Amino acid sequence: MSRILVTGGAGFLGRPTVTFLRAKGHDVTVVRSREYDLRDARNIERVLTDARPEVVVHLAAAVGGIGANAAEPARFFYDNALMGIQLMHAAYSRGVRKFVTVGTVCEYPEFAQAPFGEDQLWHGYPAPVTAPYALSKKMLLVQAQAYRQQYGFDSIHLIPTNLYGPGDNFDVESGHVVPGLIAKFSAAREHGASLVRCWGSGTATREFIYINDAAWAIALATERYSGAEPVNIGTGVETPVRELAERIGELYGFGPEALVWDTDRPDGTPRRQLDVSRARDAFGFEAVVDLAAGLKLTSEWYEAQR
Repeated sequence: MSRILVTGGAGFLGRPTVTFLRAKGHDVTVVRSREYDLRDARNIERVLTDARPEVVVHLAAAVGGIGANAAEPARFFYDNALMGIQLMHAAYSRGVRKFVTVGTVCEYPEFAQAPFGEDQLWHGYPAPVTAPYALSKKMLLVQAQAYRQQYGFDSIHLIPTNLYGPGDNFDVESGHVVPGLIAKFSAAREHGASLVRCWGSGTATREFIYINDAAWAIALATERYSGAEPVNIGTGVETPVRELAERIGELYGFGPEALVWDTDRPDGTPRRQLDVSRARDAFGFEAVVDLAAGLKLTSEWYEAQR
């Protein structure tokens, strides 16, 4: 059993991660932003003093979809970089045994060759619309490797693909693509609309991982992985956004003819598909919830909450 501090532990990814870590017998302390604003170094020192962790799992982040990233790039860069850089340094200084950082698939170059292997991370610049957020996370990989090299600090970096599931942000402007589409189709059905407007052209592809699978991967890596190299967390399955929209539409009784594509909105990175072999080989992770099941679970949760 370890004393584990989980920042963002009350959030979308944090809640199931905390559940899995506690189920494994660990003593977990949850950090909430209303109690400790981790952009302030004084609060970082205070939470480390209060919790006395052996392990830190850093999940706290300012996140959003393409619309939110386009509207607030400076906030996404500043908040995420400031929290992560200061927290990792303080954890090392306090003698924390292990530090787990969770990045983003946006770290990959805009035109990376699918499936993305971890060795492609530095082969180009990320998609401009999400680059400030992506680079704030990518710097935590650089910091982790530098602290390992100079200080022998055990810090690992995980790169999850697009997350979705119960508890997500279902705002159509600031949320990610899966919850945004679920909210749009739900509203269209409720109001008797015959058409649903979707962002972009629908030709871009994405890889989606159900939230509980991603949380389980983090719990496994926290216990079993101590390597310097980053690790992809995903399913390895690539899905066109148009197909995703059609699948969600079908759950709400809409056919493909109901979709109207707003090509004035950005598509973002053309393709996303991860090579997930390192996670399988290094700590035994494989996703178990396929997209059809995950979308059904997510839409049912959303309707129940409404």
